[in-house]
Amino acid sequence: MAAVLKTAGSNPLGVQIPHPPPILFKMTLNTPVENIKRIGPKHAARLKKLGIKKVRDLLFHFPARYQDYSAIVPIKNLKEDTEVTIQGKVRHINQRNTYRRGLKIIEAYIEDETGTTKAVWFNQSYLLDTLSTQKPILLSGKVANEKDELYLKNPIYEIKTPGKRTIHTGQLVSIYPETAGISSRWLRYIIETLMPLVDEVKEPLPDFIVKNKKLMPVQDALRQIHFPDSAKKAERAKERFIFTDIFYVQLAALKTKYEIKRTKSPKIKTDIELTKKFVDFLPFKLTDSQKKSTWKILKDIENPMPMNRLLEGDVGSGKTIVGVIAALNAINAGYQVALMAPTEILAEQHYGTISNLISKFQNNSKSQSIKVALFTRSNRRTSDNYAKISKEKIKEKILKGETNFIIGTHTLAQEGVEFNKLGLVILDEQHRFGVAQRASLVKKTTQSPHLLSMTATPIPRSLALTIYGDLDISLLKEMPKGRKKIITRIVPPKKRTEAYNFIKKELDKGRQAFVVFPLIEESRVLEVRSAKAEYQKLKEGPFKKYRVGLIYGKLKAQEKEDVMERMKNGKIDILISTSVVEVGIDIPNATIMMVDGADRFGLAQLHQFRGRVGRGEHQSYAFLLTDSSSQNVLHRLRAIEKTQSGFELAQADLKLRGGGDMYGVRQSGMPDLVMQNLNNIELIEEIREEASKLLEKDYDLKKYPLLKKRVGKIQKTMHFE
Repeated sequence: MAAVLKTAGSNPLGVQIPHPPPILFKMTLNTPVENIKRIGPKHAARLKKLGIKKVRDLLFHFPARYQDYSAIVPIKNLKEDTEVTIQGKVRHINQRNTYRRGLKIIEAYIEDETGTTKAVWFNQSYLLDTLSTQKPILLSGKVANEKDELYLKNPIYEIKTPGKRTIHTGQLVSIYPETAGISSRWLRYIIETLMPLVDEVKEPLPDFIVKNKKLMPVQDALRQIHFPDSAKKAERAKERFIFTDIFYVQLAALKTKYEIKRTKSPKIKTDIELTKKFVDFLPFKLTDSQKKSTWKILKDIENPMPMNRLLEGDVGSGKTIVGVIAALNAINAGYQVALMAPTEILAEQHYGTISNLISKFQNNSKSQSIKVALFTRSNRRTSDNYAKISKEKIKEKILKGETNFIIGTHTLAQEGVEFNKLGLVILDEQHRFGVAQRASLVKKTTQSPHLLSMTATPIPRSLALTIYGDLDISLLKEMPKGRKKIITRIVPPKKRTEAYNFIKKELDKGRQAFVVFPLIEESRVLEVRSAKAEYQKLKEGPFKKYRVGLIYGKLKAQEKEDVMERMKNGKIDILISTSVVEVGIDIPNATIMMVDGADRFGLAQLHQFRGRVGRGEHQSYAFLLTDSSSQNVLHRLRAIEKTQSGFELAQADLKLRGGGDMYGVRQSGMPDLVMQNLNNIELIEEIREEASKLLEKDYDLKKYPLLKKRVGKIQKTMHFE
């Protein structure tokens, strides 16, 4: 009897049992990328660096641009240094080795009806098998010339299969955002296999908006944005997704704005007599912009719904005093005020300036109702006791209401601080705070406190409508009288010594100067000067007879405070710094701001640096040092050289760099297509109007669950909450 073979499908008795049919895995939009054929753990990890975790993410990973390979050129018409696409057959392919350089050179001879040419690749031996075919082949690349022989150098290739469109050449080809190990060719291959799943993508926009705005339906747009039939259709697909993403953001902003208005806040009655006394007491006159903004804020906080206002003004336009007037009225009405600054240096400066001003006013008006406190991670004080006190003691004072004007950093939101009766929150340079920090501070009371946000970085209207669409906005466009224009100059390398000599003359007059560098330490990658290295060189070199100081972000808080105190008291002539002095530093005697490596900063940031001088009676200067000879860099720096207006510079910066870099929203969840279109004010306003109309019809978006879900996510991840 023949032996019975035992197989994987046999039972112990040797009776053959057929294998069960394989379970077919159904791919969906939510399938993890590691479950897609040809994507293993390594590729899945790489894709996650691009934010791609599911099939849906791949379908919505849009091309950054397109390469047009649609025009096929006959081989006889090839010209040197041109980008071309040819179609033909591989007549012969071989490999030769260059032992001197260790290269394997693959040479394929391609012929069409008009002639023959050569294509060359390096170290790609697999092409010997891949291209050994009589099928038609398309190649795209640059035409090179060697010994009067024209050839294609390292071209893109694709074998043409009858009845199937090409995806890598021969048409408009998608070029995607990439990362190490993930190429556009690989992405095109994977995404093309997933295109049948596009039919599962549901239309998130209301039908009437798609129809009225003549938008491409979402499924058609997905097909055309990845594998367009024409440049026109690719553009229409892109326009569709631009509209969609801006529409989501505008809905999120408007919904948040309406929701804020529905909540309860304390009614803070304006004390006209107290306000007038304080304004008359000030050693300067308020500008018309300050008066108008102050009045709007005071009217806002009288309402039982929370104020949510952004006070936007150029460097030195006097935002802080407007905030203090609002705080004065809130405290007078029996409430506490919290002012949160992004850095300890700025918080300490606010504390010094505000506590000193209020102390003088209270002595003048014989009132002692305002108790100012400072609360940072390393520095805690109260105006009635200038000695440092413990964290527990100051938290107790805040909880009992014994201090009513609390100035601090993000620690106010993170250290378990509880307020007795918080009525007003002021956020200085508010775009520097995260959503969680803002929300945490605003929620530290039974009623929603009024919120006044301030920024000295002027915001173009299109950007404000998008990033800060839930806020009412007040502008301070006037500068206090008597301010002199700051003379700004670009300084090339050959004039560095001349600039140093000019600074010496200013220091000899008793003035002070800042020199800002982009880095703390020297970098092997970036060839730019660093603060620490240059501090030693300047201190021992051109400025050895002057008192030179150094400040940077990683210094301990007490060390930073000591340095700034010495600068204020005139014990430092020239302060070497990183960008830590960008905001809030007020040294009226400083007349020179030198930014070394100015090309490493944006225009808005350079304008902020410039705003650290020109605060006193003396003429001030800003020197922008750059070793770059790039015309783009020089064009950008000339913009700040020619204008004093932060609003104009912000608009220029928006065009050059985009809102994500300027305002810190790159990591906030703002879609890339929105950031790329922040200049288009007409489009943003048009879409905002459509969003407003939809909310009027269906505020809770009950008819549009997909839209509601998406908007909810945006509210949580962006500025809105």
